[in-house]
Amino acid sequence: MTTMPINTAISRFSVPALADMPQDIRDRLLAVQEKSGFIPNVFLVLARRPDEFRAFFAYHDALMDKPGNLSKAEREMIVVATSNANGCQYCVVAHGAILRIRAKNPLIADQIAINYRKADITDRQRAMLDFAMKVAFEAQLVDEDDYAGLAAHGFTEDDAWDIAGIAAFFGLSNRMANVTRMRPNDEFYNMGR
Repeated sequence: MTTMPINTAISRFSVPALADMPQDIRDRLLAVQEKSGFIPNVFLVLARRPDEFRAFFAYHDALMDKPGNLSKAEREMIVVATSNANGCQYCVVAHGAILRIRAKNPLIADQIAINYRKADITDRQRAMLDFAMKVAFEAQLVDEDDYAGLAAHGFTEDDAWDIAGIAAFFGLSNRMANVTRMRPNDEFYNMGR
């Protein structure tokens, strides 16, 4: 029986060489590599389109790195739950690793990816993820009852905006990762375990 070789390319699209990237993008990738020990494939794949790379990461950083009532771990919970529902292997694996590290919990990312409703999280976090999933798949049905439900758990209007923004942004990210056939870096699998 002949076996087919496994495709380990990081994208179905060509990826530019680091030396061929604009200086600002190259500098960002090298900074990420210095901090984490590797360059996540999302940076390499999106560097193919420099203007879109800059816009993507500017919005990513505005959503994910800001102070507020949502912890960085909770922001990652939103990414993992919605990315799993979108069937995005790259984002579940990569952001699952980040979630494990930020939550200091080796089990939480798997629990949230598989079924956040049964994960070991608070009622507040479950309400946050319920809202995020509604935004991701039924945004046209979001109404005042949804906002009241968040408020009952201590979320502000700005928190609701953040939850919605993260769910919506990662809908874009998930679709691009799937279309480009973006492969998760092997390093992600053991991080935070």
